[in-house]
Amino acid sequence: MDQIPPQSQRWVDLLEEEDLAFIKRFILASGSLKQMAEAYGISYPTVRLRLDRLIAKIKVYDSQEITSSFERLLRAQYAEGKIDVHTLKTLLTAHREELGETS
Repeated sequence: MDQIPPQSQRWVDLLEEEDLAFIKRFILASGSLKQMAEAYGISYPTVRLRLDRLIAKIKVYDSQEITSSFERLLRAQYAEGKIDVHTLKTLLTAHREELGETS
């Protein structure tokens, strides 16, 4: 039910259009964060943070250890900075308890 076979979706298929556009622009800039900052009109540290969050999100989506789609979604939300670590832990604990009760 809540399980996703590890190879059912590729990490790239799970990314949002905004993420894919960032990756495309990054490649076209030959990986230059300075060029990315200029193109987006933002600071270098902001581009670096965006890239770090995208890397963390890709690692979550590519992980073979995470089999629950709910856990994958939570961890991706955390990687993007949309939820804090306390919320992540609270929701994961509740999710695991629920799975334990229904198994």
